[in-house]
This record gives sequence, structure tokens and C-alpha cells, in this order.
Amino acid sequence: MTDRYVYYFRRVGPNGASAFSGRRATLETIKGIGEPLMESQIVVDHTEVDDNGFVIGHTDDESHSMDALWTQIQSLERRAHSRDHERLQLSERDDAQSRYSLSLESRVLRAQAQAFRKQRMDATTTELGSPSPQCAGQLSGLTPNAGS
Repeated sequence: MTDRYVYYFRRVGPNGASAFSGRRATLETIKGIGEPLMESQIVVDHTEVDDNGFVIGHTDDESHSMDALWTQIQSLERRAHSRDHERLQLSERDDAQSRYSLSLESRVLRAQAQAFRKQRMDATTTELGSPSPQCAGQLSGLTPNAGS
């Protein structure tokens, strides 16, 4: 699997003051520079971690801002894609259970991403107010196109 566990961490400065990291990193990266905050653990795809072990471009996932939801959706999709890619690399002679497990994990990750998409869409609708009945009908595909 290509999942990476990443954490925020606390550094102790030269004057003894604690400083919290602005980005999450792998345990290997944190070792020697600080103390991981285990309760901040999240799982990301290996493509979301730079060569130094830090997460690339994540926002604070505790806030459910539009950017944070979009970041979570992208991460889930990357992880699902990694499962699909790994499954496709297995030959017919390989364990059918492994192929099935990878396929199931991919579907679960995509379902989670879809749930976040719905949450994001609901938040957008709430932020912008309810669309007009004509616009809502067009969005749902219930109103025929005027040019038809």
C-alpha cells in the first residue's frame, strides 16, 4: 500500500519554548526534530508527501472549510487510484483475495470522497443561498434546455 501516516508535531526551541508545526510530517521525519502529536494522525497517499517527509499543500482538516473538504476529496481519490493501480499490477495467478481487497478498498475510499463531495455541495448551497427554481431545475436535469 502507498498510504502514509502523518502527524503534526511539537518542537522545543533553544530557549525551551514549544512550537507547533504548521504542516504534518511522517514519523521518520519528525524523529530528531520534535515530538509527534499522535491524536493529529491522518492517512494520505504517498504522492502527497514530499521528499523530506512533509505533507504537500494540506490545509487544517479540523475546519470544514471548502478548501479542507476539497483537499480531503483529492486525498481519498489519490488513495483509491493507488489501490486500483496496485490491483492492475497483480496477475491472474496472484491471490484473488488480494485483488478483491484492493478493489473493495478503492470503492470504500471513493464512497468516502463522494460523501465529502455531497457535504461540500451542501455547504456551497448554504453559503450561496438556495438557487432559483429555474436554476435548480437545470442543475438537476429536470428542466429541458431552452434551445432544444
